[in-house]
Amino acid sequence: MIISRPTLRTGSLSRRMILIAAGWILVLLTGGGFALDRVLVSAVTQNFDDRQAYVLQSMLVSAQIVQGEVWFSREPADQGFLEPGSGIYWQVSAPGLEPYASRSLWDRRLTYGAPHNDDTIHVYTSTQFPDEKLRVVERDVKLPGSDVRWRFQVAQRTTGLDAQVGALRRILIRSFALLGVGLLLMAAMQTFYGLYPLRRVREEIAAMRVGKADRISDAMPNEVAPMVEELNALIEHNERQAEEARRHAGNLAHALKTPLTVIMNAATAQSEDLAETVIREARTMRRQVDHHLARARAVGRRGSAHSRAEVWPSLQSVERAVGRLYRHVRIDIDGPKDLVVHVERQDLDEMLGNLVENAAKYGGGSVFVTVSAQAGFVEMLVEDDGTGIPENERVRIFDRGVRLDTGKPGTGLGLAIVRDVAEIYGGTVALEESEDLGGLLVRLRLPAAVG
Repeated sequence: MIISRPTLRTGSLSRRMILIAAGWILVLLTGGGFALDRVLVSAVTQNFDDRQAYVLQSMLVSAQIVQGEVWFSREPADQGFLEPGSGIYWQVSAPGLEPYASRSLWDRRLTYGAPHNDDTIHVYTSTQFPDEKLRVVERDVKLPGSDVRWRFQVAQRTTGLDAQVGALRRILIRSFALLGVGLLLMAAMQTFYGLYPLRRVREEIAAMRVGKADRISDAMPNEVAPMVEELNALIEHNERQAEEARRHAGNLAHALKTPLTVIMNAATAQSEDLAETVIREARTMRRQVDHHLARARAVGRRGSAHSRAEVWPSLQSVERAVGRLYRHVRIDIDGPKDLVVHVERQDLDEMLGNLVENAAKYGGGSVFVTVSAQAGFVEMLVEDDGTGIPENERVRIFDRGVRLDTGKPGTGLGLAIVRDVAEIYGGTVALEESEDLGGLLVRLRLPAAVG
């Protein structure tokens, strides 16, 4: 019974994207709104102050001293200066003198404050009147015919200014709120539309699970297409492994069928050589089982992307093991010591062990192993000084159970296992004649590990 593990989840990708977009929208709109508010409020306030400064400048131009008093050749034109409590006022004052004030001030007076040391216009907000806040524009000047520094002041109630600023801010808040909602909706739509290909991939996988499809065939965006290609490649890899497993199971069943039939027939006929027949056929079945187990192990380990084996330590291990079995054989190895192949160490040991042991068993006493790097592959040459193998037998020798020298112990599966395991990993095995030693040369090529 297969128990499915619950899928670990880290939250919604859509929610995460929308929250990130909402956070940035909030930060940008808040910052932009604050900056725009400062600019617009400053512009409205500056316009308000400029109108008062214009009135103040008109007063300065028309002011003159007549018998020690300040007179205007032209009164300010705004009728608000004549209406008490109108909210717009002017005043001319000097230290120790009675101030001259507009009728709109009635019995109130603007505060004089500290004298200024320059002749520029000063603008500030005053709360000297409890019932109204004033925006005051003032300037200290000396009029012709007077040694006194007179302070000219124009003040206006800020009710109108505050109303303009309030209306402006309400418009800003509403506009930015509407803009924020619109941007959030756009981010949600963008997220929904942008993640739609992933939902299509999910639907395609569900269709494959119920047998309605065997691949994801729909066109995908450039960002999703590589993932779909890798997924299709993984499905193809699994199908190939399943097909290999079925084929191996069929081959094993077929290989065991004949020996079992022979044993059954001998047992049924109560043959006199039943024991010998059982032993002989059992050896045959054992060879077949060993061969297919080796292939099955290699197929199962091939799927690991981390399969790596260092060639030199494997060769040294094989040299020590074979040297103990064939003490009269000299084994020499040569080549770079840092080469790594994309093969499991156990499978590499098995391939090299078979090749070196065959060379020691059938050679004349000398075995030479050379390793080198060859364009994405690691090439291993195993040479001996034996009689070699005729060229017309070099293909047949890879068949299971084939042995050219029956006088020495063996199963006849060594080269067959080496070929099958090498091909599983994408490598090759070839038999040639050794030019240096005169015997057999076995050329084993395996893919080099990357990184």
